[in-house]
Amino acid sequence: MKNKIKVFKTSCLTIFLFCVSIVNAQNIDINILRDINVNRNKNLDPTFKLVSKSALPISIAAPIIIYSVGLIKKDSAIKKQAIFIGETFLVNAFVTTALKQVVKRKRPFDSYTDIDQAISAGGYSFPSGHTSIAFATATALSMAYPKWYVIAPSFVWASAVGYSRMHLGVHYPSDVFAGAILGTGSAYLTYKANKWINKKRSKKEK
Repeated sequence: MKNKIKVFKTSCLTIFLFCVSIVNAQNIDINILRDINVNRNKNLDPTFKLVSKSALPISIAAPIIIYSVGLIKKDSAIKKQAIFIGETFLVNAFVTTALKQVVKRKRPFDSYTDIDQAISAGGYSFPSGHTSIAFATATALSMAYPKWYVIAPSFVWASAVGYSRMHLGVHYPSDVFAGAILGTGSAYLTYKANKWINKKRSKKEK
């Protein structure tokens, strides 16, 4: 009986500490967003809107342009790199959409009236789809072309997309952070999957 009471008390304490940590995390999340969004320089809104809206067009255009170059040059290696970047985009889009439907987190401007929504945004908040797509594309490009002049601009752009979503008041910092991790992970997962498939194919051909 004493053991059961002890287990019960321990469980209650664990649940309490977990709830406190979630509340504190939410407070930190919204406080950081307020610092970025409420106190922002509104003159930069048009620039950040442009950066934010660039995520999808660039992520779609990148594999198409690279594949076109591969066709013109008749270079199968370039075409494979383009396909890898395109596959990363699709994997990321699927995982991000699924996660949004599972978590169903409200947008910050829906929960806090002081958050200024400076750009239209529909659907759920977690994770940030724009950030996720941008980081997926940046990581895939960096893996396909591991040169500093590809890696640096790619991740500067992806980071700017992530920041723009907070500046414009449509995502929490944790949404953006999760999007960055998810995007990077999608590229790595796609790369590993392709490597495994190619290994299987080469074994069958022998």
